[in-house]
Amino acid sequence: MKLSVGIVGLPNVGKSTTFNALTKAQNAESANYPFCTIEPNKAVVPVPDERIDALAKIVNPERVMYSTIDFVDIAGLVRGASKGEGLGNQFLANIKETEVILHMVRCFEDGNITHVEGDIDPIRDVEIIETELLLADIQSLENRIERLTKQAKANKDAKVELELAQRVLEHLNENHPVKIFEDDSELFKKLQKEMRFLTDKEIIYGANVDEDGLIEDNDFVIKLNEYAKSKGATVIKLCSKIEEELVALDEDEKVEFLLELGVKEGGLDKIIKLSFEKLGLINYFTAGVKEVRSWTIEAGIKAPKAAAAIHNDFEKGFIRAEVIAYDDFVKYEGSTKAKDAGAMRLEGKDYIVNDGDVMVFRFNV
Repeated sequence: MKLSVGIVGLPNVGKSTTFNALTKAQNAESANYPFCTIEPNKAVVPVPDERIDALAKIVNPERVMYSTIDFVDIAGLVRGASKGEGLGNQFLANIKETEVILHMVRCFEDGNITHVEGDIDPIRDVEIIETELLLADIQSLENRIERLTKQAKANKDAKVELELAQRVLEHLNENHPVKIFEDDSELFKKLQKEMRFLTDKEIIYGANVDEDGLIEDNDFVIKLNEYAKSKGATVIKLCSKIEEELVALDEDEKVEFLLELGVKEGGLDKIIKLSFEKLGLINYFTAGVKEVRSWTIEAGIKAPKAAAAIHNDFEKGFIRAEVIAYDDFVKYEGSTKAKDAGAMRLEGKDYIVNDGDVMVFRFNV
């Protein structure tokens, strides 16, 4: 499965600068005025993983294929965006297609950089955006209810779905996100899947700080952390300017630069790790002379379903999986010695794939 992260926030909070830095693609115009991003910028970025690099050194394949993550940077939203203010709600549709929202929040003072609201207040800024997301969900659901009302006159199933939709609408009108709506029915899951509610997505708050703010939390970050905690969310602290500087460095230089700043890892690594954690994702690997590759799946799924990440036929004709734990593959320097040492296991249809498994699937065509 492909992981997609939508970057949202008020205009001029560092979204496009962060996008440029995270994607290593300087294709999102960045300027000191609102709406410098006119069309949603999209990029597919390889997921950094030291494990796949280690496997490649052992196998020496013809090519190495990392898992990927999609970043979508949309124009800055303002008050009334759900009703067409600013550049309107045309951009809200782009967020629907993502699994995670990275909500960029400005957490530094700089008189040379304009703020659309006139001053710095991270909680106010967050609430503006989240209100627009909630209003957009209300609007979408009201349209759904209008159609269901007509269908319910002659369709019992539509009537049941209408009653559920009305309860969700009432929940939204009370200023509550869909994410905390309590219902585990299959009908609600169906509604979630079809509507792709904006307030039902995992949210990561990206506190955009200056260089000093990377070392020690300023008052803005402290307030944002408190707010996020109350919502059961997480804050990632990053400096978009620093992230852009990291783009020009090789890996060793990047590590050294971050250590000099007193920071262990860059923004991209933080975002990917937290996104995987929030969505319950893991990676397994295939490692052959043609290709060493990482595959992203949901944690807890069984081997046949995991095989489908490569090709649907693998799941249909699944016979067994040959599995070597990543640590054993590295320890024995490849599959041959790992097999000789008894570190390779034959697993059947009920095997639950672990993060880091190096796998070969056997199947009938």
